[in-house]
Amino acid sequence: MRTVFADACYWIALFDPRDELHQKANETSQNLGKCRIVTSEMVLAEFLNGLSGKGPEIREKAVKASRAIMENPNVEVVPQTSQQFRDALDRYASRQDKEWGLTDCASLQIMEQKSIREALTGDHNFQQAGFTALMRQE
Repeated sequence: MRTVFADACYWIALFDPRDELHQKANETSQNLGKCRIVTSEMVLAEFLNGLSGKGPEIREKAVKASRAIMENPNVEVVPQTSQQFRDALDRYASRQDKEWGLTDCASLQIMEQKSIREALTGDHNFQQAGFTALMRQE
């Protein structure tokens, strides 16, 4: 079965109809077919942080969405560990030529460890690292 990694960009775009990638996220989801989705607690933290200033109603809906993602049997949420954080920090420190955030660095590591080549994201950082960003609008 196909396995893809879901970045915060994807979760935010799906959740927020005003997001510039909302339509692309929906189209990509519809075209995926049957697949397994891997994401991480760091990605969900970034998702929640990205919606934190949009008011109490949106925050409540974002919490419900996060819980639904975590409970979805077709989604694997990789837990944040101290080792993962240290490894991501090392990558972050060693790639000063890139604009990769710490969550991106952890996500790239997860993708490498799980041999995942495709990411549900519009973020060019994944392409820079040699992965396919399924939501890139070229």
